[in-house]
Amino acid sequence: MTEYSVLIGGKAGDGISQAGQLIGSLFSSLGYHVCLYVDYPSLIRGGHNFCIIRAAEKPVTATRSGIDLLLALDQKTADLHSPRLGAQGVIIYDQNRVKAEGQGLDITGIIEKNGGIPVMGNTAMIGAMSRFFSFPWDRVEQILRKRLVRQTDTNISIARDASSRIVPGTGVPEIPGGPRPVLSGNEWISLGLLAGGIDAYIAYPMTPSSGILHYLAAVADTAGIDVIHPESEIAVIMTALGFSYAGKRAAVGTSGGGFCLMTEGLSLAGMAEIPGGIVLSQRTGPSTGLPTYTAQSDLLFACHAGQGEFPRFIAAPATPAEAFHWSAQAVQIAWKYQIPSLIMADKTLSEGLFTPETLPEIRAIPPLPAPSIPYERYADTPDGISPILPLPCAGEISKVNSYAHDYAGITTEDPGMVVEMTKKRFRKAESLLRDLDQEGAVVTGGDRNAPATIVCWGSPRGVCSEVAETLGLRVVSPVVISPFPAGQFRQAMDGAGSVILVEESSTGQLGRILSCEGYRVDHTILRYDGRPFAVEELLERVGRCLA
Repeated sequence: MTEYSVLIGGKAGDGISQAGQLIGSLFSSLGYHVCLYVDYPSLIRGGHNFCIIRAAEKPVTATRSGIDLLLALDQKTADLHSPRLGAQGVIIYDQNRVKAEGQGLDITGIIEKNGGIPVMGNTAMIGAMSRFFSFPWDRVEQILRKRLVRQTDTNISIARDASSRIVPGTGVPEIPGGPRPVLSGNEWISLGLLAGGIDAYIAYPMTPSSGILHYLAAVADTAGIDVIHPESEIAVIMTALGFSYAGKRAAVGTSGGGFCLMTEGLSLAGMAEIPGGIVLSQRTGPSTGLPTYTAQSDLLFACHAGQGEFPRFIAAPATPAEAFHWSAQAVQIAWKYQIPSLIMADKTLSEGLFTPETLPEIRAIPPLPAPSIPYERYADTPDGISPILPLPCAGEISKVNSYAHDYAGITTEDPGMVVEMTKKRFRKAESLLRDLDQEGAVVTGGDRNAPATIVCWGSPRGVCSEVAETLGLRVVSPVVISPFPAGQFRQAMDGAGSVILVEESSTGQLGRILSCEGYRVDHTILRYDGRPFAVEELLERVGRCLA
């Protein structure tokens, strides 16, 4: 497979993330699929920031350890990442700040000559990279004009000047497919929420979910939705429940710490059968942990958050197409079944940039039948789903209740009614499972006849799939976690052989869920330092399990 990996690094304030996005756009304009991982500390200035941009002729959702080109804006970047260069790899560096072997650029002089400011050093690096890879200059200028809306001509002059000082290296051929969209995982989730028909998005900013709030706020007028930033995550969930009670489809977004504050509201939604969509994008905990790094350590928390027992829907997409599809389905599922509906992402997926596979068609869920009059909010039905009365309705009352209640929503402590209402709520989960049999709730890949199977969930599926292809293994990845799709998973695991669990947590939480379903795990590969698996790393660790 034809592919290229570029790493650009510097300090916070050097515009590393923006430069990475521009590099990704340049590759995608030539027909390449792109995956971008950004690594940055929780600092406004200083620290070490870097982006890895992987461009390939096939869809990719994981990065490699090895790189072909290193763009170093400071010495730390050169020192830390030079060992990652392949045999033909090259470093281009700011000769005023870095000592290295490669092609040096007088970035300070280029900026001063063209009337720029220090942050435009990233633009100089983009110009240098474009020359090294022999990108068509008209394509480079087109993308710079589109993406750099301030001081555009100055940035272009700096990029052109830097380009003229670089000795060309490996040329990058254009491949069929034309320009591909490059969006963050949070943007793909946002588009899915819109496709699912949300009327409102409510959030308090919390990395790594904040990009959803930023994107939806930017398109709110065009999309015709309300976007609200309350004072806390408690206010977020309660505002969303208010929207939902009034008949407006609402979704919220947060990370682990914010989700902790939402759990009482989650229980209210469970008892009162108020629908709602929740995006939970994980980062490293406990507590504040590593605010800008990734993890998969909130799975069991999400499955059991809130006091008492009530059904919930949880899906963990692994790709941009799945982020779009399952975000839309989560909204529709929440409103059909009147349950909390969670999308579980992580920093790798949320803040990474990706070009998608073909986006799937969103299957519309038919509307519920009209309620009978006089109205009972919790009317008993065979599938447990009570019709919702649009508000307001003259002469009728829609009473929601956080206490145990009867069919009309009136508080009760009658033991028989408590049992009946509990059974009613869980019949909804049974109905949902039947629906999910048609949804691809478990994804499989690789060699069906392999002697070993990698089991994973969420964003690590990309790297697991590449490793499985190299080693001739099977991959099984549940997308839906709750209610657990036991039938589909059983079919996927038939003849699985040795089972290798791969997860970015310290305890292997999916393995605990599988043990409850009667499955054993023979080998466990865990990473919990806040960084995602790279292809070469996981290849070596899986190889040890097979030895």
